[in-house]
Amino acid sequence: MTLTLTPLPGIPIIKPGDDLVQVLLDSIEREGIVLQDGDILVLAQKIVSKSEDRFVNLNQVKPSEEAFELAHKTQKNPSLVELILRESSCVLRTRPGTIIVEHRLGFVCANAGIDHSNVGDISEGLDAWVLLLPEDPDKSARELRIGLETASAKKLGVLIIDSHGRAWRIGTVGITIGIAGVSGLVDLRGKPDMFGYRLQTTEVGAADELAAGASLVMGQSDEKNPVIHVRGFPYPLRDASLGELLRPEEEDLFR
Repeated sequence: MTLTLTPLPGIPIIKPGDDLVQVLLDSIEREGIVLQDGDILVLAQKIVSKSEDRFVNLNQVKPSEEAFELAHKTQKNPSLVELILRESSCVLRTRPGTIIVEHRLGFVCANAGIDHSNVGDISEGLDAWVLLLPEDPDKSARELRIGLETASAKKLGVLIIDSHGRAWRIGTVGITIGIAGVSGLVDLRGKPDMFGYRLQTTEVGAADELAAGASLVMGQSDEKNPVIHVRGFPYPLRDASLGELLRPEEEDLFR
């Protein structure tokens, strides 16, 4: 098996309303890539959020009493805390500088995925602006997939990824927050290993494994590689959604 991850060059600074499908097609053409059935495009969450105008100016957010209380406890900006609360189903853990929540999309993450980094040089000042996650990343991925498949006449997959921490380890890794056409979870239970033993519990988070690899190629600071073209993904493309990757609360030993 050969898995090839190629950063697409020349992606511009994305602005609200930009046509991401056309941006991707232009970059694919510049790179000399001819799309094939089974290819996957992996996009950093930020360019999707920017195109969907998920910018928020903290100076325009009015904190609630709950936000003020939690901001005092965590030593964070009350307006930012208000946004975290709005984007979350519940708060799970806190400490100074960090709020762990269940995001309204169903996954657990720090600070509801709200970020200051690589938001852009907006006129009212960098510190005033933050970027929220896409409203519905699965829907965003589906729309991108439809546009790309229509233009290329090929069967493609799309992942939207973000950088999250992990319960057992230090350091962020890329994970999937939106899926279209890519196997999220691959169930290997019942399949034999090399000695004939049938696997009992193995389910592969294939989309997250790909997200981690793509994130490594993207970089985390000023690399300017927010889109990765993938060829050679070892599992067939199929309809999928983020939900299949989310552990049910009753099985989550960290809550």
